Amino acid sequence: MKSYLEILVPIRYDAHWFEELRCALSHIAVKWQLGYYHITMAFLDDTPEGVDLCPMLDKHLKTMNAPTLTFDKLDVFTTRSGTHIIYLTVSVIPKEFLSVTEKIRGEMTALGCRIDSSFNLHVTLGRVADSIIKLSTLQKLVQSVSLPAFSLTLTNIDHRIYRGRTIYETKLNSQ
Repeated sequence: MKSYLEILVPIRYDAHWFEELRCALSHIAVKWQLGYYHITMAFLDDTPEGVDLCPMLDKHLKTMNAPTLTFDKLDVFTTRSGTHIIYLTVSVIPKEFLSVTEKIRGEMTALGCRIDSSFNLHVTLGRVADSIIKLSTLQKLVQSVSLPAFSLTLTNIDHRIYRGRTIYETKLNSQ
């Protein structure tokens, strides 16, 4: 079963910088993410039958403080399947957040889950077919947008079946 662990990121589609980004790319066929912004902490390509990850997630997340991330960068990468991903990210990942993410991923693997991708902190904003535009051209357009750094405290974490229901959810401690 495919699933993923995500931390929700409450950004607004009508934020000035996001409107500026969409305007800068208005001549390109971008499939914009409409809400439901998140950071994937772990994408599980497979989970063995009968493995319950909830106790392990509780162990790590019930005592975790909600991280405050300062988003300060827009960029683009290309997936293995050839889609360009326009994303928002941070220059500095808080050590506690990275440590908990790595511990959870490690325990998921130890429990027999298959995780084929490494952790790449990003919030997907839009997708573009690589046949439409070269990566370097798209990156120049995206990086021309003025993004004022802003901080968000992230409190909601979900574990969801890929394209399906929520298996687990929790709210992190706000300091």
